[in-house]
Amino acid sequence: MRISNGPNHRDHKRAKTMNSKDLAIGILSTTAAILLVGLLVIHALPQPVHASGMGTTGGDYVLTVGTDVSADQELLYLVDAPQEKMVVYRFDGGRGRIEIVQGVDFKPLRDAAAAQPTPQPSGRRPGRRP
Repeated sequence: MRISNGPNHRDHKRAKTMNSKDLAIGILSTTAAILLVGLLVIHALPQPVHASGMGTTGGDYVLTVGTDVSADQELLYLVDAPQEKMVVYRFDGGRGRIEIVQGVDFKPLRDAAAAQPTPQPSGRRPGRRP
């Protein structure tokens, strides 16, 4: 009768060698870890905003964006149609605040345009000579 204190020599040799199944699992696990880190890095980086020329309306309001090339700023234009007013906002990144750049009241502009006489067309057709 033989008493075994541990695994025999064959089992010990088999435990040291790596079979193809273990190798595939190791490669797939490493690849998954690399892809996960890449995904986290991509989503952690801030994405640039490209919203130039976009606009929307909501009831009595019109929103659109634009840029001030001289100051390298992006602006938000808000038009309140019933009140005939427009307010221009900009984002101040240094302070982390949205600031009012300018407010425009359209009513005096509309009244001034209505007060100007419109030119009357002449009786002759342009481009024809007698």
